[in-house]
Amino acid sequence: MKSTLRISLKSGERIFVNGAVLRVDRKVAIEFLNDVTFLLENHVLQPEQATTPLRQLYFIAQMALINPEGAEQSIAMFRKSVIMLLSCFKNEEVLAELKRVDALVTQDRVFEALKAIRALYPIEDRILNNQEIPPATIEQIRREIAPW
Repeated sequence: MKSTLRISLKSGERIFVNGAVLRVDRKVAIEFLNDVTFLLENHVLQPEQATTPLRQLYFIAQMALINPEGAEQSIAMFRKSVIMLLSCFKNEEVLAELKRVDALVTQDRVFEALKAIRALYPIEDRILNNQEIPPATIEQIRREIAPW
């Protein structure tokens, strides 16, 4: 068994644990004694926040954690999106990291993949401000995730 993981939550804060949503009514510390899949509320991207290609990819990947019953469908959509993004981005750092993110998801390490995607946001912002990704690609990804 891995070492324990301790997380502190503020009053009213939510945490997503193995597909369940928990909200605490007071400041509390939770200690996980075994492996668990979780997302803290401040790491959960809402659909209306998925406004860029990488944020859309993040949203799709997070759905695999938040909704374990639909994880297979989320992972399939994730794979399609990664393929599209690999053909659109020209930035070598982003391309290399997208390949690593895809490998992490393949290894069922979605939480680590989410962290890696978030780390790419500043680069993506610079790229989008220079219009390196065609707007049609961004719109295509938006249409793909619209049902989510």
